[in-house]
Amino acid sequence: MKTPQNHDTDVLVVGSGPAGGTTALLLATYGVRTQLVTKYGWLADTPRAHITNQRAMEVFRDLGIEELALEKGTPSRLMGDTVFATALLGEEIGRIRTWGTGDESLSEYAAQSPCAMIDLPQTYLEPILLAKAAERGAVVRLNTELVDFEQDADGVTARLRDRPSGREHTVRARYLVGADGGRSLVADRLGLPMEGRMGKAGSMNIVFRADLARYVRHRPSVLYWIMRPGADVGGIGMGLLRMVRPWNEWLVVWGYDIDGPAPQVTDEAATAIVRDLVGDDDLYVEIDSASLWTVNHAYATRLHSGRVFCAGDAVHRHPPSNGLGANTSVQDAFNLAWKLAAVVNGQAGPGLLDTYTDERAPVARQIVERANLSRDQFLPLFEAIGVVGGDEEGIAKALRAVRQPDAEGAKRRRAVREAIELKHYEFNAHGVEHNQRYQSAAVVPDGTAETITRDDELFGRPTSRPGAKLPHAWLVGRHGRRVSTLDLVGKGGFSVVTGLAGTRWADAAEELATELGVALRAVVVDRDADDAYGEWSRRAEIEEEGVLLVRPDGYVAWRRPGGPADVSEATRLLREALTTVLCRDDRRPGDAGREDRAQDPDRRRGPA
Repeated sequence: MKTPQNHDTDVLVVGSGPAGGTTALLLATYGVRTQLVTKYGWLADTPRAHITNQRAMEVFRDLGIEELALEKGTPSRLMGDTVFATALLGEEIGRIRTWGTGDESLSEYAAQSPCAMIDLPQTYLEPILLAKAAERGAVVRLNTELVDFEQDADGVTARLRDRPSGREHTVRARYLVGADGGRSLVADRLGLPMEGRMGKAGSMNIVFRADLARYVRHRPSVLYWIMRPGADVGGIGMGLLRMVRPWNEWLVVWGYDIDGPAPQVTDEAATAIVRDLVGDDDLYVEIDSASLWTVNHAYATRLHSGRVFCAGDAVHRHPPSNGLGANTSVQDAFNLAWKLAAVVNGQAGPGLLDTYTDERAPVARQIVERANLSRDQFLPLFEAIGVVGGDEEGIAKALRAVRQPDAEGAKRRRAVREAIELKHYEFNAHGVEHNQRYQSAAVVPDGTAETITRDDELFGRPTSRPGAKLPHAWLVGRHGRRVSTLDLVGKGGFSVVTGLAGTRWADAAEELATELGVALRAVVVDRDADDAYGEWSRRAEIEEEGVLLVRPDGYVAWRRPGGPADVSEATRLLREALTTVLCRDDRRPGDAGREDRAQDPDRRRGPA
């Protein structure tokens, strides 16, 4: 391949799923020249990922697309009465309140974030991401397949094929992001080290339409878990009826033996599976599609090599348990995009890009391990009922034993309740979603230790320690409207957050923004927005004259609990922190990346 010095684009994104779409949208929003290519002729044609947690919604809020997501998604009040039963019309084994909808969870979730969870199938999310990315300047090319790529010291040359015509061409980019899914060509060509195994079990998705309102609207949920004969083969432990749109569009997840030949899922076979799980032999069913997939347990221990990065399912491959796939992919993008923008725009040193692996590889491992453990945690429910596999008669007999009004029945009922309670680790894992902590060169530790007083997977643990996400607190802004602390940071720039007694930090920030050529805003609580509820003072963990340096992705990079002696000291301390986090060298302020800018003088700059 030729390796010309001129670049056709700053970043080439391969893949249009949640990782690729969010990356392209973020980069375009930050003013970075971006091209996105996908080998497919359109976007997601099946619902696939759907649970959209608070952290992903916070990213969408930062991007200004939260309202679009809310319009297309199913609200949390219709998501959470998860049922375990022998069929949708059959005997209930138990229920669990999920996705933060339980009475004990509502306040926990509301205190953690300004955003609510929603159910947003991938078929609805992807068009939002791609349309907004194109609207903001990204070039989006469908039917365009990555064939190969080479990288050198100055960039990446990608060979692309137009699928309808078969013609090939090259694109020269500064950086390439492989968001091309669980069979990632980019990750494979890079030779990223992977731990775990692929193909643990086999599953099928059946997307269908049927009016099930009369069976579910009194117990609204996204998921209805069905114990049927054969549900222990492959799949995710039980049969699943998943709501796609209430209450007439659905998806079935059912297993198959991965060691045998792949099944041919005809419309007739799919209809039979649907009717069996529902428990209505005469149900009118329209089959939209059927597809096979495998349960995987694999994650990359390095997420990039040189100028090529991977995100999303390319580097964390796992079952849909916990609903972590798309959410983690969106957060991969949020972590990576601001770093690429900072380096491309000459605001940071190239060492900043190494922190992507440092920060997100531990998350990839965590969520793969958690999702697979949640899948395995169906077994205690089978054991408590007294059935592992078996035919319909065996399941019915076991449930009769659970219902007996004697000591043995009471023992079994307690075991069933405990087994269902264990599923909180799948359906209400608030800590897994919010307690991700970063350790890298882009975080300056302050030497304090974090105290853990509750289960770290079940409960969110907001803190302003460096490496944690900025705590949410409601303030009162202009015209008496509530505004979250998260609304005052991000948007592609760094933020200095202090109190009214810490205005010296704000003065220093204004000076440094000009000196370093970095987007740096000052947020002064009780000047720019009032701490009317006292929430910020309770969650800040710094004095009013103290300061937090917050990265564009909302993570705290550095903090100082007290105030500076004067503006000069504030400027010096902030300069040291910011240049450290940005991995800047000792060249004159603004020199970083000047060579690249000279090659493309008409290129757009980063956020103002």
